[in-house]
Amino acid sequence: MRLTLFQRDDCPLCDAADAVLAAAGVPDFDPLWIDGDLAMEAIYGTRVPVLRREDTGAELEWPFNTEAVMAFLA
Repeated sequence: MRLTLFQRDDCPLCDAADAVLAAAGVPDFDPLWIDGDLAMEAIYGTRVPVLRREDTGAELEWPFNTEAVMAFLA
């Protein structure tokens, strides 16, 4: 399953999301920084970090914890 984490540079919440994903045992995800992309900033600007499953398009918005991530991936 491919995962994308939408995030910003210098984003403490994004750093926290990275830690939650590691604690949940998520082996790999594609980071996507939205800074400078007007279309992405319009969609995700106030919502980051957001984890998206590329197989279904489902999104998990912050705040999330390890249990929420594991349920999202199940």
